[in-house]
Amino acid sequence: MSTGVSASSMSTYAILGCGSVGHAVADELTGEGKDVLILDVDESRVEALRDQDLNARVQDIARPDVAEAVADRDVILILSSDVDANEEAVKAIREHGGDQYVVVRASDPVSEDELAALGADVVVNPSTVIADSALRSLESGELEYKARQLSEILRDTAGKLAVLAHDNPDPDSIAAAVALRAIAAEFDVEAEIRYDGEIGHQENRAFVNTLGIDLKARSEGPPLSEYGALALVDYAETDATEVDADVDVYIDHDDPEEPIDAAFTDIRRNVSSTSTILTKYLQEFDLSPDETVATALLYGIRAETVDFKRDTTPADLTAAAYLHSFADHDTLEDVESPSMSPETLDVLAEAIQNREVQGSHLISNAGFVRDREALSQAAQQLLNLEGITTSAVFGIAEDTITLAARSKDIRINIGNVLRDAYSDVGEAAGHSKQGSAEIPLGLFTGLETTESNRDTLLQLSEEAVRRKLFDAMGVESSGSGSSSGDSGNGS
Repeated sequence: MSTGVSASSMSTYAILGCGSVGHAVADELTGEGKDVLILDVDESRVEALRDQDLNARVQDIARPDVAEAVADRDVILILSSDVDANEEAVKAIREHGGDQYVVVRASDPVSEDELAALGADVVVNPSTVIADSALRSLESGELEYKARQLSEILRDTAGKLAVLAHDNPDPDSIAAAVALRAIAAEFDVEAEIRYDGEIGHQENRAFVNTLGIDLKARSEGPPLSEYGALALVDYAETDATEVDADVDVYIDHDDPEEPIDAAFTDIRRNVSSTSTILTKYLQEFDLSPDETVATALLYGIRAETVDFKRDTTPADLTAAAYLHSFADHDTLEDVESPSMSPETLDVLAEAIQNREVQGSHLISNAGFVRDREALSQAAQQLLNLEGITTSAVFGIAEDTITLAARSKDIRINIGNVLRDAYSDVGEAAGHSKQGSAEIPLGLFTGLETTESNRDTLLQLSEEAVRRKLFDAMGVESSGSGSSSGDSGNGS
């Protein structure tokens, strides 16, 4: 008994208009053994096609009787360079009641819309197809060129490579550093991941500890200038002018605040995570990531895109799809669901109680805090409230007012907003989606942070911080919160 596919079960094709595009499609389909009928108005062209043993007939595809000529065909490709004739062909087929799958050639966006309105299933604009193909080739060629440059730097590195993540590193920055260390190892270069600040967020600590990622604070190791080479990854939100060494490699998905003078630079604003860029390098170097590297990179992409719900690009998705089979998904689940400390829970409760909302902007005072990172977690949680696009939570930690902000409002850059608000009284940093500020308490009051002065300190900090931030956002603080309880107890 035969197990082959019967001819009657195979799709049949018709190509209407057989210029260079139609001829190329006809060759491809007939080469695959497909049943193809070609219709064209040019008699000499039809004769030439028949000489090539192709099934071709003379037919004006702009005439209504074209519908009858292709009535027995399953798939119709209308590929003439005459867009008016193509429109008439689509119209005739659909008015005849034909339910075939119709692919038709357009010449510009206007004709694309018109052909779709006439009932074409797929509209193809050759100019767009060529442009897309050229851009893909350019991207592939550029990556190959960049990979060659990076490999040359790694081969020339004498001694260890220092990979510096941004201050208080997040998953994307850490994962990118881990991946670059793995790439360096393939060139027999030992790399160490360094960072400033602290890994404070519980989820970030769980990420590092669960995967066993080895990082070293800059305060605990040799100066960066003693390494054979220095790489900065995902460093845009940190001031690179404070790096006391020459930069050899700079890789990021965003522009740095100040230009970076590096031997090798790869900045790609068309992706949403630096982990995506490093994944592309792994693929270009034909390196299969081990479980730790793949899990770190996948988590870095997911964290930066909020699990693919924010600013996700096709490149992010294809990188994540590639990493999926290499990653440890049980570990990912453990990292994404860390327990919340009592301190963080207290800060979040205080921030919810004291929130003030103006439009889609929320600001809250969490009072006196011990764990500054809890402010960041509270700001992220409050950003999930319905109608909120920007959130900021501040509190007093020792002798400093510390503020953490998050934003999903594409109209503002929260990092710039914080700099506008507080650069004259403290320090602020950040980018379009998140930022932080630290304001010495002494700038607002000469009071010591004694128990008896706590209420006064809270009132002074609340008035200064709320008013300045709302002013920088261009909204007016009402002085009272939008929730029940003791909200908005300052300005």
